[in-house]
Amino acid sequence: MTQSYCDYAVGHPYHGPYHDEEYGFPLRDDAALFERLVLEINQAGLSWLTILKKREAFRRAYDGFDPERVARYGEADRARLLADAGIIRNRLKIDAAIENAKRVLEIRDRHGSFAAWLDAHHPLPKEEWVKLFKKTFRFTGGEIVGEFLMSTGYLPGAHRPGCPVYDRVLAHNPPWAR
Repeated sequence: MTQSYCDYAVGHPYHGPYHDEEYGFPLRDDAALFERLVLEINQAGLSWLTILKKREAFRRAYDGFDPERVARYGEADRARLLADAGIIRNRLKIDAAIENAKRVLEIRDRHGSFAAWLDAHHPLPKEEWVKLFKKTFRFTGGEIVGEFLMSTGYLPGAHRPGCPVYDRVLAHNPPWAR
């Protein structure tokens, strides 16, 4: 039997707080959703622990994940991000963050918010979500989309039944449980 995140996150200085207070809980704020998307993209090929350890540096580097500010980044900002040892210095991931901020603003213009756009497409099976994200955003494959949607409450699986956090997530009425 494989160990779940619920089993190994407990008590860990980084995984524990994320597991207990954020993972799987519904998000409504555009900046919070954009943050989660950027972090999931940056995790590709790396451990989630690496991302959690660098999270504050990401927040500083990406102006608190304000999509309006990130969407205006130009070449000087790209160079600044590529030189920032506190984050993942991958040009494709940095370019994706900037382009995806623009996409979030387009979504907000059409739907009112990133969460409203997600709600408008819910429920979809994971395969359809992946197609939608690949059409809408950059650097979004199956694992990134799946984790983004689980971590924000749109797909089940963030916590196993029996995990104390599972019932707390359910009390917040995540989209997957509706």
